[in-house]
Amino acid sequence: MRLSVEEYRHWSHKKVTLLGMSGVGKTHLSGMLRQHNWFHYSGDYRIGARYLDEAILDMIKEQAMQVPFLRDLLRKDWIYIRNNITVDDLGPVLAFVGKLGNPSLGGVALNDFVRRQAQYREAEIKAMLDVPEFIQKAHTIYGYEHFVNDVGGSLCELDQPGIIELLAEHTLILYIQVTTKAEEQKLIDRAKSDPKPLYYRPDFLQQQLAIYLQEQGLPHAEALVPDDFTRWVFPRLFHSRLPRYEAIARDYGYTVTSEEVAAVKNEADFNRLIESALARSKS
Repeated sequence: MRLSVEEYRHWSHKKVTLLGMSGVGKTHLSGMLRQHNWFHYSGDYRIGARYLDEAILDMIKEQAMQVPFLRDLLRKDWIYIRNNITVDDLGPVLAFVGKLGNPSLGGVALNDFVRRQAQYREAEIKAMLDVPEFIQKAHTIYGYEHFVNDVGGSLCELDQPGIIELLAEHTLILYIQVTTKAEEQKLIDRAKSDPKPLYYRPDFLQQQLAIYLQEQGLPHAEALVPDDFTRWVFPRLFHSRLPRYEAIARDYGYTVTSEEVAAVKNEADFNRLIESALARSKS
């Protein structure tokens, strides 16, 4: 969606998609806007609550069934397991995606990991296809004036025709760009200090996995220490995503910096940030 500053300023029902790497401030902005009559649509929450809910529960039940006491309780329907995901805690989705590596060290074997990656991709596509419907629901059912789409960092990886076009048709796409080496290193250091499960394009995963196994002299993926591989691959994933984000912003949206986002304290700041991005784009 392309708008002038004046058009955005007088847009009665603002609709914005926040795009960028995890850690650049998308969820922080969305949570702040939620306090100012914006509906916060979290892509990963929708994924976990709707499209991967059964798969998450099956994964947990499979583990529980290995414990005789819990197995008996589950088979007799004396207990049940619930996916307690929240917008502020997406742990069930992260647990499902998992980290590639030695299962005895908490990792996921390669075949299972690839299967889960494919399931996550399909779920993210479906969650993005739901955006127009939730824009309508946010206003007509829940009474919110505005809508913010907080997408996962992997949106640029999907390579699914029509997804970005759909978001651009219904929302203003705002890319949060990391512009300094210091900010870039901060994101990488944060990811390395607390490695989290990630989504990888299939060709990227196979390429990087082959390089890592060769460098480390390991025979196969099940020999990986999960956190070690996740730390090693994150900077490479980060840099592979940058041109993808930039292409989306160039063709369909607008760009602001992570430093500008860090200065946003309230809704008025956020609107001024977007207006400055629109003015820059026009000039």
